[in-house]
Amino acid sequence: MHKVAVFPGSFDPFTVGHESIVLRSLDLFDEIIVAIGIHSTKQSLLRIEARVEMVNKIFESYDQVSADSFKGLTVDYCRKVNATHMLRGIRTSADFEYERAIAQINKRMLPFVESIFLLTSPEHTPINSTIIRDIIRNGGDAAQFLPEGIDIKHYL
Repeated sequence: MHKVAVFPGSFDPFTVGHESIVLRSLDLFDEIIVAIGIHSTKQSLLRIEARVEMVNKIFESYDQVSADSFKGLTVDYCRKVNATHMLRGIRTSADFEYERAIAQINKRMLPFVESIFLLTSPEHTPINSTIIRDIIRNGGDAAQFLPEGIDIKHYL
């Protein structure tokens, strides 16, 4: 069976923590789609096209990883791309409780797709996009929290 994982999120911006989850998943799946959701209620820092471009650049040397954007329910996107799994990173116990509830609802809506949770590497636990977005918005240097080779100014 061809294993297709959807790694959904807003990824505004895509951090070293997100990158680590994808890299650690390469041996688990034949294909990983970083699915960037369009959220009408969030005040985004980066345009959706810039986020897709950024993720594709980060993983340009990995044929099995691609980025795409979607609007609506993640389960509908998973259906569209014939996903077999949903991939999620867990930083804290609060993340686990939130993700567990979503995974259980998703399982009821899309029974053939399994949710896979990977614990964040300890050094990435405090890193989240909201904090990194605030650093960038306020003129701080967020380079250490972004994947190597990513100049955030290029995507703003």
